Amino acid sequence: MSSSADRGSGRRAQDPAVRTLLRALVALLAACLVAVGGAASAQAAVPSDDLVKVFVVADPAQTGGQLATLQSIAADTLGDASRSGEIFDLNRGQAQKDGGALNSPDDQLHPGWILRLPQDASGPDVRLARDTGTQGATSAPPASGQDSGQQTSAPGAQQSATFTFPLAAAVAVLGTILLALVTAGIVGRRKVRIAYDALRRAVRRLGEPMRRRRRLMQRQATGRRFATDADAVRRAYGTLGEFAPTRQRPERPVHALRVDSTGVTVWLAAADTADAPWTNVDGTRWRRPAAAANWLNRGEETATTAQAAVGSACLVRAGTDADGEPVFVDLSRLDGVLSVGGDQHVARDVVQNVLAEIARTRPETPVTVLRGAEGALPLTVPQGLRQLPRVDAPAPAAPAAEQGTVRAGATRRPVRGLVVVAGTPGEAAAAELAALCGPGGAGWTGLVCGEAAGAHWRWRTDADGHVDIPVLDVRLTVPA
Repeated sequence: MSSSADRGSGRRAQDPAVRTLLRALVALLAACLVAVGGAASAQAAVPSDDLVKVFVVADPAQTGGQLATLQSIAADTLGDASRSGEIFDLNRGQAQKDGGALNSPDDQLHPGWILRLPQDASGPDVRLARDTGTQGATSAPPASGQDSGQQTSAPGAQQSATFTFPLAAAVAVLGTILLALVTAGIVGRRKVRIAYDALRRAVRRLGEPMRRRRRLMQRQATGRRFATDADAVRRAYGTLGEFAPTRQRPERPVHALRVDSTGVTVWLAAADTADAPWTNVDGTRWRRPAAAANWLNRGEETATTAQAAVGSACLVRAGTDADGEPVFVDLSRLDGVLSVGGDQHVARDVVQNVLAEIARTRPETPVTVLRGAEGALPLTVPQGLRQLPRVDAPAPAAPAAEQGTVRAGATRRPVRGLVVVAGTPGEAAAAELAALCGPGGAGWTGLVCGEAAGAHWRWRTDADGHVDIPVLDVRLTVPA
């Protein structure tokens, strides 16, 4: 009995020492990784004196037949087409590998040309090159789709790469590994697993601020892109015309669209189909290449003209998918109210982006803002929309208990006005929301930053800047 008790007492006496050793190990590992990672990140983040940003002109066969211009490059990489003159000044008279040169802002660009960009350029088409100050390109440009973070040859470019690992850091890492192995033999697998999980959480916490800033910059770039990309809006509205009712068949509702440089994808009802050249991607998605509709030769048609041809449709870009392409939804099919829950900041960004989209395509749309729960983040009505302090709505017909603010499934109704609720609506705001947006109401469309009882469309956001749209089974990145 005494021997067993002594052994149990010895194990209990060792537990504090083991915990202290684990804490020291975690702290040492975190310090080494942060020091080595910080030094490597600092070395990678500080460019050499001759490192520049460039744009490689792609072959039209890879971009759906569109050849880049100075204006399109400025819009994609600088967010402002009017800055094309800066790109011209940086490349005036610079010899390209095919012997040509850019001598006038109106000169046609040639596939394979490598154009220098201002240092504040950003986006998926921006690449890095090392400028030696000489004329001529040293190698061919990379293939289309290459990662924008890779270096590429430019006029007067010479590729070189070196990597150094400090001896002190190597010794520290080796010592840490040896200490981890010794500790593993002492405390066993379970203790090592606890230490590993604690270390992983600590390293993740250290890197989270940098990841959050990077995500925010990407979302802000998406917002600038939406503000200048009128061609995507034109193509989206033009696509709706292909599904308008005819004598042979009724209208096929298009609930969402994805527009990119090579074609268009639409979300239809599961029972609907599309004729050739449309091809089925899955049960509800259909795809058509851009060349099949001759979009590249219809530049004279404006977004307003295409919009007028489809009547009450109200398309807004809800965000970008995993490939960075915009996805449109039709607000006229919301069935009354859109409820955006989850992270408060991202939910507000969703509603602010929808308002900005409507301000660009449907100016002077009336908007009234209702106050929701206490502490809700404020919303700003963009210029171009007509904000009303209050709207007198008719008393709504008494809906069934299960209906709430749902009007009628999959029935298109014009967006006559917008009711925006900052935060989950209270009793008074919910009643006013039902009067304006519910069955028998004024026919307005509600946008709620929070949970709205009876809402048919419910989107869910997270702190990483994503929004899930269950009706479409998609996850998008929200502009900021």
